[in-house]
Amino acid sequence: MKAMTLIGRKVPLQLQQRDDLTPAEGQVVIKLKAAALNRRDYWITVGLYPGIKPPVVLGSDGAGIVSACGAGVDPGWEGQEVILNPGISWGGNPTVQSEGFHILGLPADGTFASEVVVPAEQLHRKPAGLTWEESAALPLAGVTAYRALFTQGNAAAGERILITGIGGGVATFALQFAVALGAEVWVTSSSPSKIERAMSLGAKGGFDYREDGWQKKHASQAGAPDLIIDGAGGPAYCSLLELVAPGGRIINYGATAGAPEKIDMFKVFWKQLQLRGSTMGSPDDFSDMLRFVEKHHLKPVIDAVHALEKTNQAIEQMRSSPQFGKYVLQIS
Repeated sequence: MKAMTLIGRKVPLQLQQRDDLTPAEGQVVIKLKAAALNRRDYWITVGLYPGIKPPVVLGSDGAGIVSACGAGVDPGWEGQEVILNPGISWGGNPTVQSEGFHILGLPADGTFASEVVVPAEQLHRKPAGLTWEESAALPLAGVTAYRALFTQGNAAAGERILITGIGGGVATFALQFAVALGAEVWVTSSSPSKIERAMSLGAKGGFDYREDGWQKKHASQAGAPDLIIDGAGGPAYCSLLELVAPGGRIINYGATAGAPEKIDMFKVFWKQLQLRGSTMGSPDDFSDMLRFVEKHHLKPVIDAVHALEKTNQAIEQMRSSPQFGKYVLQIS
């Protein structure tokens, strides 16, 4: 098998030839057709992610065909077209992941390879109507967006929802899900072209978060959002507290801009706000996300498809976040 392997900190991935995989008890081997990149892969390659222990094959998202089943696994899985839930060992509490929770692609070898071995409970049937590339683009970002929007955010049809940083994988899925739900969706971006693209997917409009007072413009043109889905944090988080409607919810799934400078607690309690964190998703979130995608005939937005051997170039492109949607690797 061939695999793009992290061999050290802050060095490009190395294409290696490895022995073919064999499943242990309870495991399956998948011959991968496509994989997808996430911001997580970028942070690992630049050394800014906890628990980095080379060598390891990166990649959390993948779709392919089950080629071998270990002992104790239903042999009916062999030959099936599948996608993988990359969140392993969530645990029995649906409200929070267990201490043993981890994501495929570190510490366990991931999907930037021609094969991957995973526990059989991570398998799901490939969604009907999706290509291999679309299927591979869905898992990590899709379940993160679904949990933030529905499980944690309790989004409802007719609500006004703001999604920050449109163009990233999670934000783009959140937009698609919220539009399919029947919500009124607005977005932020530093790119006018990304705002226009979001509007082509059903957003009502958007605002440039670099502009001073953009939140006041949002309030006057669109009104206060009932729900904000944010993955940036940083200094701008304070403006979200000001913007969100009284009794509103702010769900944060990341902090790419760092920690907020301060939290105005007066706004939090006087406006009776709900501030909630969200990470990945439980097995039920993943199953519910797949059902939602199939019910509404949604297709992941793919920015570009690269060959496996071009993984380093794709990761480098993520440095300045030019993409709208997902970068996908075509494997076989």
